[in-house]
Amino acid sequence: MIVRPRPHWLHLLFVRHGSILYRIFPQLVFTTGLACVIVLAHGQLFHWKVTLTSSPFSLMGVSLAIFLGFRINASYDRYWEARKLWGRLLIEARNLTRQALTLTSADVDVHGFALTQIAFVRALRNQLRGRPQIEGLHGLISAERLQRLAVARFAPSLVLLWLSEWVRDRRVRGEIDPILAQRMETPLGGFSDVLGGCERIASTPLPFTYSVILHRTVYLYCMMLPFGLVDGIGLMTPVVVAFVSYTFFALEALSDEIEEPFGNMPNDLALDAMSAGIEASLREMLGEVPAPVMLPDAHYILS
Repeated sequence: MIVRPRPHWLHLLFVRHGSILYRIFPQLVFTTGLACVIVLAHGQLFHWKVTLTSSPFSLMGVSLAIFLGFRINASYDRYWEARKLWGRLLIEARNLTRQALTLTSADVDVHGFALTQIAFVRALRNQLRGRPQIEGLHGLISAERLQRLAVARFAPSLVLLWLSEWVRDRRVRGEIDPILAQRMETPLGGFSDVLGGCERIASTPLPFTYSVILHRTVYLYCMMLPFGLVDGIGLMTPVVVAFVSYTFFALEALSDEIEEPFGNMPNDLALDAMSAGIEASLREMLGEVPAPVMLPDAHYILS
């Protein structure tokens, strides 16, 4: 996730870090160079004059902009829903830790229970980003459980089961009232909802045909645009083509990035930072000193 202060309006025109220009630069150079060649050839293709005007491109441009808008909205809906799910995870973890600290007997050790919640958060992050199941889990759960997670297919579900077993054991031992134990199942159910919601987003991308149609249309439009402009604006054709191409290519690339919000691209969610934030909150509730807040790197990217 790109996290940076908003620069001055003039600096914003030339900013590189935090932009998407590096992804579309080759396509932008190609379409602009093609426009230059078409201007030099006076709109001819193999000695055949391509008779196009700007009128059809005006109609096509409006339709393409609407199509891109739908694509951006669909991708951003997935991105924002993923962010809300991780925000809910923070809320449910705080609720569950607070209930464990206040609803159980005074002599109950809640420290291991809170660490298991942190293990759930990290296991969920690992699953969503395709990392090893036990990455970052050492010191949070026992070695025996680490071995089980290493070969598990759905590690967060297994950690969630252990959290429920802890509540059951406290209820069986009389360390928590059965009615209060039932209340602790509410945030545990929230954990399960978050897990299922994240898995749904990660395993169900936007239809591939949707992306193919948009990709082809954008490129054909930008490659044909110089033929429709060369007779009307002459030497300014490459400038206009570069501006239009940048807009369309950038919107397409951005929608492609945020479509998968759990990835490692600059505009994806900062799962590492959010995991660290949840851990810091729980450790502070336990009376420990939390780790320092994660900060963006030199390129303003927070992973």
